[in-house]
Amino acid sequence: MTSFALHESADDELPAWSLPRDAAGRIPIDNLLPARVDRDWAIGGATGAGISVCILDSGIEASHPLVGEIKSAVNISVDEDENPVAADDTEGDLCGHGTACAGVVRALAPDAEIHSVRVIGAGFSGSGSVLIAGLRWAVQQGYDIVNMSLSTTKRRFGDALHELADTAYFNRSILVASAHNMPVESYPWRFSSVISVGSHEEPDPLVFYANPNPPVEFFARGVDVDVAWLGGGTIRATGNSFATPAIAAIAALVLSKHPGLTPFQLKTVLYLISNNVGGEARA
Repeated sequence: MTSFALHESADDELPAWSLPRDAAGRIPIDNLLPARVDRDWAIGGATGAGISVCILDSGIEASHPLVGEIKSAVNISVDEDENPVAADDTEGDLCGHGTACAGVVRALAPDAEIHSVRVIGAGFSGSGSVLIAGLRWAVQQGYDIVNMSLSTTKRRFGDALHELADTAYFNRSILVASAHNMPVESYPWRFSSVISVGSHEEPDPLVFYANPNPPVEFFARGVDVDVAWLGGGTIRATGNSFATPAIAAIAALVLSKHPGLTPFQLKTVLYLISNNVGGEARA
């Protein structure tokens, strides 16, 4: 049996699943988008201030100079009923991956709040149940953006991830998820309620392209990227994992300047300011 939650409407007297006769005048919505959306309108002067970005990953090295302040850090486990259990993360990053993603966000959106939710252990070990629990916890916290530079190929976790992705979407939390680096089925990047990201080879971190043939929706810088790593240093790395936080950071810039945008509107803005939209690729 399918379960669903009834969402309250803007008017408590209106049911969320239908609109009574003559009730449209009670639900006006401001149009937050101008007649022309360009990069200056979307991100000009933005720093990510006021936007919370969750790095759902392997933790973050708190003292790393390319990351800066971490607003919160938890480690996720599951109880006997598979419910998430969050504890203060006293170990930090155990393999470097989360620190790399956090550094990409900080470089592009320097004033964003960065939160760490650790679901991966040493040696990139992890489980689907902990991944789901971590995402569930992150969605419950109401972060503005959740960066997921990870996925699972196991179909049995797909339904739970899909439900969480939709819940986040309707709660106005943005999930930005990396496509698998190999041509295999994996989740949650394939869901339309997330922003899915692959990589391109160009060096400018603000250059990104809309994909005319989804499910990958955007391509961002992800080849030969110098990223933060353990021990306060950097490495040069390649992968969709590092393109994903670039899009998460650009999304944070847009939301910091236009905080009322819904996930649908944000994805539209990202599409319109992509370097190839408008009939000609713009470097």
